Amino acid sequence: MTRSDQLRAMSEEHSAHNYHPLPIVIAEADGAWVTDVEGRRYLDMLAAYSAVNFGHRNPRLVEAARRQLDRVTLVSRAFDHDQFGPFVTELAELCGKDMVLPMNSGAEAVETALKTARKWGYEVKGVPAGQANIITFDGNFHGRTTTIVSFSTDPDAKDSYGPYTPGFRTVPYGDVAALKAAMDDDTVGVLVEPIQGEAGVNVPPSGFLRAVRELCAERGALMLADEIQAGLGRTGTTFACDHEDVVPDVYILGKALGGGLMPVSAVVANADVLGVFKPGQHGSTFGGNPLACAIGREVVAMLRTGEFQERSRELGAHMHRRLGELSSDLVQEVRGRGLWAGVELHGRARPVSERLMELGVLAKETHETTLRLAPPLVIEREDLDWALDQLETALKG
Repeated sequence: MTRSDQLRAMSEEHSAHNYHPLPIVIAEADGAWVTDVEGRRYLDMLAAYSAVNFGHRNPRLVEAARRQLDRVTLVSRAFDHDQFGPFVTELAELCGKDMVLPMNSGAEAVETALKTARKWGYEVKGVPAGQANIITFDGNFHGRTTTIVSFSTDPDAKDSYGPYTPGFRTVPYGDVAALKAAMDDDTVGVLVEPIQGEAGVNVPPSGFLRAVRELCAERGALMLADEIQAGLGRTGTTFACDHEDVVPDVYILGKALGGGLMPVSAVVANADVLGVFKPGQHGSTFGGNPLACAIGREVVAMLRTGEFQERSRELGAHMHRRLGELSSDLVQEVRGRGLWAGVELHGRARPVSERLMELGVLAKETHETTLRLAPPLVIEREDLDWALDQLETALKG
């Protein structure tokens, strides 16, 4: 047994079954490429599901982290530090909001947004105690905490974890009439992914996000946009909501906010929403630590130039043109925006992802028949074309 096989066996033994990890053990990574423990290189076409938007070991981000590592990396929230104020100010400006509450993981940010909506509903909207409800959508994936899986419709994520947290109503994704029917005076929020990633890169019907925005305004509920996967340049705009010129009440951010170097997440909203929290009512041991803030500041600075959004738009249009030319005998549908695509296949996607790995390309299936493609935004066009050539080969078996 090779060293790679040994490490792979250890990895699979300790991995949750439903992650179905690819049989590869990564040892190094740079830009859009990764290298396994045997020295073989692979082109990354999954970018850790959009956590590595700016490429592996992006020099700007590595340098920002290194500078901070030479100073201070972790202090108790009993003390302030010189990266916190600039980070929250700069991120708030990017979002066009007043306040930022930094956390760590995406799930932690979603939990924070849910708490925000409920607290706002009771203390600002005036919903009777214990009566608040939040609307979610079929096919959602917002994390794996007990509360979040309580409104999941995926058996792998939800089964065997009850009793479940009450207070959620789930309606079909993209169905405006169903959303309107589910909302009432006690609805305090609508939690929506502008594009559903884990469900297969599902893009909602045109006008859906605008309708969500309008219904929330009419019914006095908060629009909570989970942009953890879809945001920060992935779809060709800073936020996926931008495609419909929609500004939610709350942005939920994560993944790429950490620049592929460490977990960084945040909830961003105006003071009349996030201001419901008073000192000591909510927080996180590591949220907003100096290293996270230093990396997050550099991510924001990179997004302010618009360079990565433009690359995603241009290369994404090219990628989708090429995907659209794939044989209809092999492919049912191609969905997505920017450098993000879900390729719906006639048959299981797992064998295709494994064949791609043999050809030197990393991609990942979801929900049995969908192959997800999410290359780093720094990918070169030549590399992208090479990966798509390998996809054609893999589909032909």
